[in-house]
Amino acid sequence: MGFSAQLIAWPDELMKMFVDRGLSAIRFDNRDCGLSTKFDGVPANTDDVIKAALLGDEMPPVAYTLHDMASDAAGLLDHLAIEKAHIIGASMGGMIAQTFALDYPERTITLTSIMSQPGDPTVGQPTPEAAAALLSPPPLERESYIAASSKYLVWASKKYGSAELLKERAAREYDRSFYPEGAGRQLAAIWSSGDRPERLAKMNIPTLVIHGRDDTLITPDGGERTAELIPNAQLLMLDDMGHDLPQPLWPTFTDAICSHIAKHS
Repeated sequence: MGFSAQLIAWPDELMKMFVDRGLSAIRFDNRDCGLSTKFDGVPANTDDVIKAALLGDEMPPVAYTLHDMASDAAGLLDHLAIEKAHIIGASMGGMIAQTFALDYPERTITLTSIMSQPGDPTVGQPTPEAAAALLSPPPLERESYIAASSKYLVWASKKYGSAELLKERAAREYDRSFYPEGAGRQLAAIWSSGDRPERLAKMNIPTLVIHGRDDTLITPDGGERTAELIPNAQLLMLDDMGHDLPQPLWPTFTDAICSHIAKHS
């Protein structure tokens, strides 16, 4: 899953749709999020990291990179005794999934990158309104946190976005694991991991790219550029999708992903 998002952002009902198609679906919390390992007190240096990335300067120390987060997924597969898998990631999770495919090609049967981008700072950048919503510190008190979740409508599907659904998810997230400290280190991981275009252009893994035309957090050119770079990648652009996974589109997601998987299994 994506930036500061817990595994419950992959809804149970959506996972069941994959299981009903004969697949085993594995979801997990990234480090510094949910019930996974927390790097309490480790400095994020986020502003310095972003500045260094934009200027091409020497990168300051970071707690971890996308490569480390990809290695977490590899370690999970090891623990489950799974040699290789179909790798799917959304948003920052798409960046991790791309990195996994590059670092562990022998373990990647197919790649599906959803509402993500290739590490190119010229594409897939948020609108000012979306960036402000993403980077504003969350309220610490539960009810205020839940109420504030409606700000994320700025990047949701224009047709299917729902403040009520955002509040329901925020309540589940808060009660399961409220840990805003991890967001800075995850953001630093994104910016410190470098560009992927050159490596993606040489990748030989069947790839499906899914992106929404309503996305204002990672704008559509991020998905388009990802598909342009990866040889023979399939691109699915959806009119009524923002930076979210709207339930009315779940049949479209599962059909596209399952067809992609079946074609290359």
